[in-house]
Amino acid sequence: MTINYHDLVNLLQFPFMQRAIMGAVLMGILGGLLGSFVTLRQLSFFSHAVGHAALVGVALGVLLNTNPTWMLLPFTLIFGVVVLYLIDKTDLASDSVLSIVLSGALAIGVILTSFIKGYRGNLMGVLFGDILAIDNTDLILTLLVLVGSSVFLLSTLPQQILLTLNPDVAQVQGIPVQLYRYGFVVLLSLAVAVAIKAVGVLLVNAFLVIPAATAKLMSHHFSRFLILSVVVGCSSSIAGMMVSGLFNLASGPSIVFVQFLVFVTVFSWVKLTMKVG
Repeated sequence: MTINYHDLVNLLQFPFMQRAIMGAVLMGILGGLLGSFVTLRQLSFFSHAVGHAALVGVALGVLLNTNPTWMLLPFTLIFGVVVLYLIDKTDLASDSVLSIVLSGALAIGVILTSFIKGYRGNLMGVLFGDILAIDNTDLILTLLVLVGSSVFLLSTLPQQILLTLNPDVAQVQGIPVQLYRYGFVVLLSLAVAVAIKAVGVLLVNAFLVIPAATAKLMSHHFSRFLILSVVVGCSSSIAGMMVSGLFNLASGPSIVFVQFLVFVTVFSWVKLTMKVG
């Protein structure tokens, strides 16, 4: 199958494709920004748990005949805060708590899906993502989460960096560690909810982690790392969305596949450079 330049130009004239491009830019920036802190704070499994547990919110939305996004937002928010609270209040390791809660939520979600009768297009779309189907409401929600995340993280960047690198020192210096931790989890949970429409429940964690991991290979300086993570997240989202639209492939796997290819390319380049050096 060959795709020429004129096909791409014609495709970009459709409103759904223009919304998808805007969504890819916003979600790429959001994923790169939050993913940087997710990677450094070793919260990858946390975002993984929130993403998979969102299946409960998706199933509830379909069962109640409402937009799954409106169920995803409050559910992921409550789930993220409750899980962090359980981690803080139990003697169990955080990965044990996450595994238990994830398994329980996933089991409930699968059980709820068994009650869904007839057409399951909404459910499948949220599970595997379809950035070409996002609407203006999705764009507004993504923009709001992006603005909130940017204000929260960038306005307190020195404190956030110290909290990321050494929480004990941050506590001693009077930084409200718990407030910042819960604030970040709220933003992360909301970001997972809005990104699920584009990349799906099954791949949303990769969407957050891969761009940041790629950027970390390229720079160990925090500011450059943060910028590179946003650039990789944004550009790979657009490229993946283009691949999805041109070849009629699922958008979520397409975006994550492009991100994976970029990671492998950068990894290979770094290793080759180290050998030559």
